[in-house]
Amino acid sequence: MKNTESARQRIVILDYGSQYTHLIARRIREHHVYSEILPFGTTAESLRADMPKGIILSGGPNSVFADGAPSIDREIFELGVPVLGICYGMQLMAQTLGGKVVAGTVREYGKAELKADCASGMFAGLPEKFVVWMSHGDRVAELPAGFKPAASSENCPYAAACDESRRFYALQFHPEVAHTQFGEKIISNFVFAICGCRADWDMGTWIEDSVAKLRAEIGDEHVILGLSGGVDSSVVAVLLNKAIGKRLHCIFVDNGLLRHGEAAEVEAMFAGKLGLDLHVAHAAQRFYKALCGAEDPETKRKIIGREFVTVFAEEARKFQNCRFLAQGTIYPDVIESSSSVNGPSQTIKSHHNVGGLPPDLKFSLVEPLRDLFKDEVRAVGRILGMDESLLSRQPFPGPGLGVRVLGEVNAEKVRLLQEADLRVQQEVRKLPDYGKIWQAFAVLLPCRSVGVMGDQRTYEYTCAIRCVNSIDAMTADWTRLPYDTLATISNRIINEVRGINRVVYDISSKPPATIEWE
Repeated sequence: MKNTESARQRIVILDYGSQYTHLIARRIREHHVYSEILPFGTTAESLRADMPKGIILSGGPNSVFADGAPSIDREIFELGVPVLGICYGMQLMAQTLGGKVVAGTVREYGKAELKADCASGMFAGLPEKFVVWMSHGDRVAELPAGFKPAASSENCPYAAACDESRRFYALQFHPEVAHTQFGEKIISNFVFAICGCRADWDMGTWIEDSVAKLRAEIGDEHVILGLSGGVDSSVVAVLLNKAIGKRLHCIFVDNGLLRHGEAAEVEAMFAGKLGLDLHVAHAAQRFYKALCGAEDPETKRKIIGREFVTVFAEEARKFQNCRFLAQGTIYPDVIESSSSVNGPSQTIKSHHNVGGLPPDLKFSLVEPLRDLFKDEVRAVGRILGMDESLLSRQPFPGPGLGVRVLGEVNAEKVRLLQEADLRVQQEVRKLPDYGKIWQAFAVLLPCRSVGVMGDQRTYEYTCAIRCVNSIDAMTADWTRLPYDTLATISNRIINEVRGINRVVYDISSKPPATIEWE
């Protein structure tokens, strides 16, 4: 049985700005329970109208005793529902309920061994000792009245605590990240054993709810979608087509920074096979001219974004009856580009979206995927019946090859990179475990080196190969490609792409590196 959204049980997460907040929501959804992220300033009164089964206070980058630190409505602790505080959430809970938080003498960041009291409901069914992921400087020095210790680590005597009579639980570590052993079980214990939820939600339900929301929001109006041909905007296109049909109009900007042959593929797929109303703007030379002389990554992103908006606006003005603008924004885009999603998170890098449109284009924004991770977006696409060949496409940055050509971008460098990247794709796709690779691509470095080809001295560009495994792009590890595959890629690029004479392989993980080089 699937409940409607209004009747469905839910877990509410109050966002205090952690980079991992949506991972908490994701882990809960993986248990087929609906979860919703709300701003940390949400009041108890606003929650009473649709009482959640449980509340989670996320982590965050602040100190609870700093000026202006995010706080909580104290009456939330009087709603009578279970509350779980994670990291900053634990410290905020302790301070609000009468405990004491101090600056730690030893900062814990990374893996730590936890010694747990398995009598606590959070740790039921777990071993006494296991590894967790810590990320904190402050710590709880005194527990509030009614609380008792539930776990400790070498540097943190109160790594977990609970007041089981009031169903309040607190964890100094992050159970939502993959680095914490049994983190999934800890969350499961809270959601099911403590909050009493039923597993009655899935992505099919999400689609039903989203289509209903879109129809209610859009009404009889028309929608413009900036279609890139990637997974995210493609799923949005099919979802909107299901919701409003022919009132969707897609604009595809060929900025000259796409993968080899991609522009033609997009036209064939969306205008031809799917029959969508697709309008193509051929603007490669315009982008190259604007990028001339720009070397800084953020400057290039801003130029590409600005030019995209200008070209897009020119096309959008042809549709006088469109009130809404749709985008394929997903959560990793939001968290890396916004300093305030629902809480006080910190900017990592800007992202390419259709923002800053001219005043005459007063669109209302529609972003139906903004709370989903990439694999969840793919799951939506599969339920909608989309081709696996499209859904399995690897992520591609909004600024395209503009941030894979390091330094200044021009048509010749883009051509070199397209040719090199094509050979990477061709060889990696031959691997039996290709489907496990999150992204594989080439990067053109802004340096030349000496080589020898046919007894002749060469002085040409260096190409880096980046290949990573990930689940949701929040963390990633470099892929251990077979040496034979690397050798073939290197040999093909150097011999077939004139202008590149050296190939290197990137073996850095995220963090500390990002997946893209710029």
